[in-house]
Amino acid sequence: MSTGTPTAPVISAWTAISPFGHDRASFADGVRTRTSPVSTIDTQRWARGPAGTAATVPGFEPREFLGTKGTRAMNRVSGLAVAAAKHLLADIGVEPGDERDDIGFVLGTTTGSVQSMMDLTRASLTGDKPDHVEPAAVPGCVMNCAAGQAAIWHGLKGPNATIAAGRTTGPHALNYARRLLRTGRATRVLCGAAEEYSPARAWVEHHRRGGGDDPVVIGEGCAMFLLEPADLRPPGRRVLGTLEGFESRVCLDGDLAGTVAVAVRGLLSAAGVAPEQVWAATGSGFTDSRGEPVETVALRELFGDAPVDRVPSADLLGDTASASAMFQLAAVLSVAESAERAGADHTVVTTCDDDGSVACTLLRLGEPVA
Repeated sequence: MSTGTPTAPVISAWTAISPFGHDRASFADGVRTRTSPVSTIDTQRWARGPAGTAATVPGFEPREFLGTKGTRAMNRVSGLAVAAAKHLLADIGVEPGDERDDIGFVLGTTTGSVQSMMDLTRASLTGDKPDHVEPAAVPGCVMNCAAGQAAIWHGLKGPNATIAAGRTTGPHALNYARRLLRTGRATRVLCGAAEEYSPARAWVEHHRRGGGDDPVVIGEGCAMFLLEPADLRPPGRRVLGTLEGFESRVCLDGDLAGTVAVAVRGLLSAAGVAPEQVWAATGSGFTDSRGEPVETVALRELFGDAPVDRVPSADLLGDTASASAMFQLAAVLSVAESAERAGADHTVVTTCDDDGSVACTLLRLGEPVA
């Protein structure tokens, strides 16, 4: 499925709250230096999980970061999304109380907060009758809680959507935001993805992968981008990249690397972009059951080593699930900001999941072509 459009929106701002730190600069520095933020889990803060390490956002607690008002029942994934939106709105000069009827919000996530779901389930089984559970805890178990809280917190009255498509969530969320702009339902869209670290999520992921003695390192955070039409952005706000295409496929024959290659070829063909115009081609760090980095295999075959090696994989942050492709896009923008591109001005960001789904996004770096 290809949905290229001649009225492609631009990315003109972004931010990230990640294991590297609380802002865009710390994320960019971590990516450029290829530093691993994985650390030993603080057992004073977290209950026991399957692994002794994780990649958590340092010092992040919603109540401390956002204040005590309105955060008593806020779970971690909602706090990450609200905080990222707060940073991005401040970066683009939207002050608290400004009119925001035209700003949409699109957030990707796997399930929302697994910890909130598990806590509510436990409370329903162990709580005193007849009340059983704390009513204020129920909204935190809904998948779209984080997107809804971000919109309420910041007064974003445009369309509000939650996208859940496993590891391919990022490209699907960007495409959804692009459609909102194309149809005129919003003039600006904050688009991102968020995942939390929690013992509950770590155990669910551990058992989903069959258990074993080598548990996956869980990462967390939120990467968020401002999408808007190039001709409507205010003076002085530079274009970081133009979304020029989206492609998704489903692998039916077991050849996931081959499906990635087919999707990328279709993406480039629809946009009329030659492989030599691609400055960076980067995957989200997915490995199959044999440990093979299928995206990297496909991309090296299509583009060679140099474009694939220019941007480090977002798996530096551990397994960030639905946020992996968004962090990968943020990594591309981080590296491209200070890099010489010698005429190659496109990037391809791919992602895939073990259910056979594949998605990729084509970004043209810099100002849009007139």
